[in-house]
Amino acid sequence: MASYCRVSTDKDDQANSFESQQRYFRAYIDRQPEWELYQIYADEGITGTSTKKRAAFNQMIADARMGKFERILTKEVSRFSRNILDTIAYTRELKALGVGVLFLNDGISTLEPDAELRLSIMGSIAQEESRKTSSRVKWGQTRRMEQGVVFGRSLLGYDVKDGRLTVNPEGAELVRLIFHKYGVEKKGTTVIARELREAGYRTHRGGIRWNGSCIVKLLKNEKYVGDLIQKKTITPDYLTHAKKANHGEEELVIIRDHHPPIIDRELWDVVQEELKKRNRNGALGAGHSNRYIFSGKIKCGECGASFVSRQRKRKDGSLSRRWSCYSAVNEGGIHVDPQGNRVGCDVRMALRDEVAMDMLRQALRTLRLDSGGLIDSVTAIALEAIRAGEQSGGERRESLELRLEQLNRKREAALDAFFSRDITREEMRRMTGRYDREAAELRERLARTGARSESSCEKAALRDDIRRRVAGLVNGEGDSEIFCKTILDHMVVYRDQRVEVRLNLLPQTWCFVLERLKQTAQNDPDVPISVSRPLSSG
Repeated sequence: MASYCRVSTDKDDQANSFESQQRYFRAYIDRQPEWELYQIYADEGITGTSTKKRAAFNQMIADARMGKFERILTKEVSRFSRNILDTIAYTRELKALGVGVLFLNDGISTLEPDAELRLSIMGSIAQEESRKTSSRVKWGQTRRMEQGVVFGRSLLGYDVKDGRLTVNPEGAELVRLIFHKYGVEKKGTTVIARELREAGYRTHRGGIRWNGSCIVKLLKNEKYVGDLIQKKTITPDYLTHAKKANHGEEELVIIRDHHPPIIDRELWDVVQEELKKRNRNGALGAGHSNRYIFSGKIKCGECGASFVSRQRKRKDGSLSRRWSCYSAVNEGGIHVDPQGNRVGCDVRMALRDEVAMDMLRQALRTLRLDSGGLIDSVTAIALEAIRAGEQSGGERRESLELRLEQLNRKREAALDAFFSRDITREEMRRMTGRYDREAAELRERLARTGARSESSCEKAALRDDIRRRVAGLVNGEGDSEIFCKTILDHMVVYRDQRVEVRLNLLPQTWCFVLERLKQTAQNDPDVPISVSRPLSSG
């Protein structure tokens, strides 16, 4: 016999405690003369709606597959799993292995003929109870957020304890330094990151690896000006508990002047404007956008960093874009900095846009493509991307309707809480009044929002134009950003002038070697020129 128990660490009820359940199972099995205890598997403080993070549960299943015991004893279906699919799947597998599961409180043995029907009923009840609990917890957390309670971890400059933000003086000084360097001294994020590392400053988690992305994230954090925005991430599925970014699915909780600021609002506004300006000019550093065909697509074969683009003007006034290793550009060659950190990269060569495009074309020419099918697929992707871009530019009707539906659900939840005596009448009136006002405003905006429509003639012309451009690229006659971003997985550049090209969903790797055109380089010595020569593919 094996036994399985699971408890939550926030429960104080000793009858359901960790030790109590284990003592109970030992005593129960000892009273049965034909049973012998193999092992008690116990998970503490782990959710029952998913088995992914339940180490003891997964070990028990693995041991069952190895035939280490014949029966599993557990308290009830909800202790085993609150996910009905998991319950049925695992009990079926165990039964096929000859291992029965006995649910004591529910009086179910999976070896009985009607066990699966009874399990389905009890499992569905357990899953529904979990859903209701999740909904209540979520509703309660949102109400506490609206009251100013902080949900989250400490960060550089602030300590979070008992739902309150308090200023950490040492961290706050570093935050002020970063904002001053960026907003007043006008230094770039990569320069700031390097200066912090060389000065020996540690990140909030004690690391030494400052980078431009880390600085940008800090500069955009509204907490430093005293504001609080919560529900930036949400958990849409109570069964998987997977978090995702909130893209309007749920309303953000925004409170202005919530806590003592580290940065005054004037400097904050200056920094935000500077971020927008540099973002438009493409100067935020590696990986901040995908505006170019090869953004994030070219990797360094030595240090693993992405290649970043730099634009230079030729003598004839035309512009040339080239790509270089992020580490080499910002740190130089491999060396040890004043703090003893090994930094930099020796891949110092630059790769031009036209050279990268040439390698992509050569790789495509070696494929036996269904040109018609490929053109149709990429045309459809392009049309969808254009449609999504147009909708994101303005206020979408679907988004307004979703927010109105969310407000209606909140109003109903407030009424339910009042009737359940969880909140007072005054709190209920205040909450429903606010929801009614917001809903009225949303209805006005919906009335003003006209559904944009294109004539069938315009759509047909756009489709024909895109199809013509895509066909040109497939046949080697032109460039299409959407096609390139779709078909190219990544390129890897090595120190010995080799470049590997990988296409999406294809097993082949194309290998090229870069050669310098000396004559052209003499005409423009500041700009390294490269051409691609196919080395191999396979």
